[in-house]
Amino acid sequence: MSTIIHISSENGNSPKCKKLSFVKGFSSFIEKECGQHMQKIIHSIKVGIALVLVSLLYLLDPLFEQVGENAMWAIMTVVVVFEFFAGATLSKGLLRGFGTILGGGLGCLAAILADNLGKIGNAAVVGSSVFIFGAAATYFRMMPNIKKKYDYGIMIFILTFNLVAVSGLRADKIIELARERLSTIGMGFAVCIFTSLLIFPMWASDELHRLTSSKFDKLACSIEDCMKAYFNVVDEKESMARTNLGDCKAVLDSKSSDESLANFAKWEPWHGRFGFYYPWEKYLQVGDLIRELASNILSMQQCLESPLQPSTPLRQAIKEPCKSVGFSLGVALRELGRSISNMKRCQATVQTVPKLQSVKQELVLLAASSRLKGIGNAESLAISNLLFLLMEIVDKVEVIAKEVEALGEAAGFQSK
Repeated sequence: MSTIIHISSENGNSPKCKKLSFVKGFSSFIEKECGQHMQKIIHSIKVGIALVLVSLLYLLDPLFEQVGENAMWAIMTVVVVFEFFAGATLSKGLLRGFGTILGGGLGCLAAILADNLGKIGNAAVVGSSVFIFGAAATYFRMMPNIKKKYDYGIMIFILTFNLVAVSGLRADKIIELARERLSTIGMGFAVCIFTSLLIFPMWASDELHRLTSSKFDKLACSIEDCMKAYFNVVDEKESMARTNLGDCKAVLDSKSSDESLANFAKWEPWHGRFGFYYPWEKYLQVGDLIRELASNILSMQQCLESPLQPSTPLRQAIKEPCKSVGFSLGVALRELGRSISNMKRCQATVQTVPKLQSVKQELVLLAASSRLKGIGNAESLAISNLLFLLMEIVDKVEVIAKEVEALGEAAGFQSK
């Protein structure tokens, strides 16, 4: 008769722990993908509903008798204006309306002036007005700040102005045509707003808030993975395991998407936790600092993968202090991320910053410790690079903590 004794493994690298980690990561991935897929399905259904509603202008005879062939402009408005996020739909719709009104109004004035002149004068007025307004609008369109926010409206202005100015119609007919087309564009925009804001709205503000808070956990995991992979090498001939820093690189490439979401969020009405004049610029400032931190982490990764590395005994001598620093940085970053996610003020000046300064002091003491005395130049350079980059990361996290605290004050986060 044999006795089986079950011994629980405390080693985090055991097959069971690895399996549990894989299952957890896989389930998180599936949940994320399903959520994104469901949002895409909802958006597609909303676009279909909007197209059906606006097509009633063609399908119902009483409505078609009122708008006629101008119903085409309502359908075009839905196709062009409807976007995934409510703020994007609202901004494109309003910019399309402003561009149409301004371009149509100036085009009517140009057409009226040209209509009172002879044939040669008509061509001169129309040609000069098209050149002046087209060139001026294109110049303003190339300005970075204007292009980022109002590019679509200026494009619609140029298009509408040229269509009206060179139409060759009489002034009274131009005004009537502009009124009819503007009314159908307004109908299409109203349908877009109805379906976008009232049927499972997708808020750019919620997405920016979620993405900003999630970046902290991604960078925390990247730092911890770097430390774990580097110090798990037990043989000098063994190379460091390649660390997956895909999340870190994704954070580094998120600037354009963050700016777009912040721009859309400014157009959105008051909803949920986000009101008017919400400090979205603070989110962009935090995002810039996070990307700087991501670049520091990638630099540390390249340093750790360099062929110039200290011997295994020396690496083991600094293992515990460095892993402790990595763990402390991970904890600090996750606390900051939770502070933004839960909209709770973090006491960075009182709590986070003193801890980070203590961590930095540990690195300074480690660099001056006796265990690093008398080592070769190559090994000294490798250790110095690692400690310097860790200090840079600590300094950057400290700056981010203060910026998150400022964000909480500006946004009116609740006190913990």
